[in-house]
Amino acid sequence: MDDSRKVIGSWIEGPRAGAEQMGADFGYRGRRLGLPEEGTGSVASTGRRLAAVFIDWSLCYLVSYGLIAQRDVLKVGIWPSVIFFLLGLLTVGTVGQTPGKRLLGLRVVRVGGGRGRASLGQVALRTFLLVLFVPAIIWDRDGRGLHDKAVGTVEVRA
Repeated sequence: MDDSRKVIGSWIEGPRAGAEQMGADFGYRGRRLGLPEEGTGSVASTGRRLAAVFIDWSLCYLVSYGLIAQRDVLKVGIWPSVIFFLLGLLTVGTVGQTPGKRLLGLRVVRVGGGRGRASLGQVALRTFLLVLFVPAIIWDRDGRGLHDKAVGTVEVRA
């Protein structure tokens, strides 16, 4: 009877709580990646990452609306996605951050040795997956989206 309460309790509290009750130690986000818990180089918060994407997407939409579609909403179409991809490729590929990431103090780095900037190939695939949206909304316990996991990057505080 006591064991069934543990199972039901862990189910209600979620898988992480159940695993922690059984002795698993997850630590802080980014611990498995060798990142600090707080400050520069720590995993960026979800709120900041979402705000940065919102800023970048808004800029791309404004450019599409004003320059390409000539202020005709019906002509905007897929252009914001194309510009978002190009913006990510050019800015993350060269300086490691988009305008939105820069405003909010974030950058994209490789996971592993050196923690340097991601390669152009990594950035291209990461940005393409981000445009698809679904990989970006599925996270692991370190807060990395599937688009980051697929290419071996992480978004950190600058």
